[in-house]
Amino acid sequence: MCGIVGYVGKKNAIKVIISGLETLEYRGYDSAGIAYRNINNELKIVKESGKIVNLREKLDFNEDAHLGIGHTRWATHGEPNKVNSHPHKVGDITLVHNGIIENYEALKKSDLLSGYTFESETDTEVACALIDALYKKDKDILKALIEAQKILIGSYAFGVLVNGDDKLYAMRKDSPLIVGIGNEGNFIASDVPAILAYTNRYYLLDNNDIAVIDDKNISVYADGKEKKMEEQVFEYDIETALKGGCDHFMLKEIYEQPEVLDKTIHEYLKDGVFRGLPDLTRYNRIDIVACGSAYNVGCISKFIFEDYADAEVNTYIASEYRYKKNFLDDKSLLIVISQSGETADTLASLRLVKEKGVDTLAIVNVVGSSIAREAKEVLYIKAGPEIAVATTKAFTAQCALLSLLAFKMASDKKLLSDEDREKITNSFYTIGDDADNLLNNASSSKKIAEKIYTSDDIYFLGRKVDFAIALEGCLKLKEISYIHSEAYQSGELKHGSIALISKDTPVISIITDDDIALKTLSNIKETKARGSYSIVLSSVDDEHMKEAADEFVEIRKTSSFVMPILPVIYLQLVAYYVAKLNGCDIDKPRNLAKSVTVE
Repeated sequence: MCGIVGYVGKKNAIKVIISGLETLEYRGYDSAGIAYRNINNELKIVKESGKIVNLREKLDFNEDAHLGIGHTRWATHGEPNKVNSHPHKVGDITLVHNGIIENYEALKKSDLLSGYTFESETDTEVACALIDALYKKDKDILKALIEAQKILIGSYAFGVLVNGDDKLYAMRKDSPLIVGIGNEGNFIASDVPAILAYTNRYYLLDNNDIAVIDDKNISVYADGKEKKMEEQVFEYDIETALKGGCDHFMLKEIYEQPEVLDKTIHEYLKDGVFRGLPDLTRYNRIDIVACGSAYNVGCISKFIFEDYADAEVNTYIASEYRYKKNFLDDKSLLIVISQSGETADTLASLRLVKEKGVDTLAIVNVVGSSIAREAKEVLYIKAGPEIAVATTKAFTAQCALLSLLAFKMASDKKLLSDEDREKITNSFYTIGDDADNLLNNASSSKKIAEKIYTSDDIYFLGRKVDFAIALEGCLKLKEISYIHSEAYQSGELKHGSIALISKDTPVISIITDDDIALKTLSNIKETKARGSYSIVLSSVDDEHMKEAADEFVEIRKTSSFVMPILPVIYLQLVAYYVAKLNGCDIDKPRNLAKSVTVE
């Protein structure tokens, strides 16, 4: 949640910060603001509710400024208005914040802040006042930040300016923050893409690190002592994060999937030999924990592990997993999935399990993220920056990597014949081409979108792994088009939910499993008998299915390990075109953010 950018150096700080915030707007777009010190040493704060374009209109980009911080907000405490926007200024301290301060109400009433009054409803303004109160004691900002760490409860990434001080300060706990290393100044940012126009070199801050930054030097402190930092280099350039001629980042990222799938697979399966993948045969139980689309990856993977690797696999939503009774032992493995590697509930689940001494494995996209660093083992997908809030390429890359793990586990257990193993290997190597062919022959997705985009309700059906695919198709549609949609196990539909089906209600059914195809077909006919508009995505060649469908989409048959990827890509396109026809802000859906770093 929330995006932070800061800069100190020779360049125009206003331009640097605003361009960075625009890159990070996927993290939140309820409001935006900037604080900068101009050539006359005046601190100016400009903030506006709504998207960054509203802030841009209020700024003078010709004003000379070389130090500043900026923020784009996903609202947590306080409604998204101008008063609650960041930056906040209290006394000598100006601050931007990503995270949640859990004890802010108690701090408001504490003796330490008894002389302060508050204009906003935010927890951030209270944190700002706390740092100001501590700073006032002896005018030592580093000491004040160290003391604040001991008092604040919750999560935070702070960018801080101090009156009369030409340095930029930053600190973090459980919210992402990097320090960019430039030739003409230095940066802070929530995510690397914000600074790629200027540098691809950076430091990863650890929990409780404090950074002191000027135009030439960066010092990082832990427990009050300066620490040596290891420079990181981001492997993608700014062009990767641009739309590449597409109307939306989401469409660009959908069409990047063939290449991403090839990269991810060839990283871990080379010349038919697994490399860099852990041995999972020593585990009797695997729990997969994630949120949102990543949870749907887990649901798809569960069926593949169970059906082909003979493994007990359970999938859980991270925000609930933390509160369930834990039955894991030294023969258990926790797999956590997160595109950003910063998802708060997933990170909390990881830490909980680590405390019990259970092995953990992370599947993430962002190198050096919190989850990546804290898990016992980490495997990276090769998706590159994903800018659209609704995940596409990261999702299918995660599916591919989990399926590779299941394939290796089945191979290690000697559950596959040589012939089957060769066929499955080839299916991994050709899935990129299969995805490319699907994308090049998916014009029917626009036609379907035109039929359903005015619907009030849309339903998805499937059995076994097809239900897991339906979950993702459903989520993708609702999050970017705002149309109410639900996914149901096909057999469960008649136990109540079929009451929702009326004339012309769109019902999208997925059939990729030959063994249960006829049963799903019966369920499709049940909805047709109630007047539904039936859309069927199937890899099963059956004339009866075509007859039962108002729109039939043939999905090329491939191995079960990678089969789910293809209908998901098609459903991504359907969701995209539905949202486009409805005039939705596809890359920045309302109320959502790319990286959910608060609980």
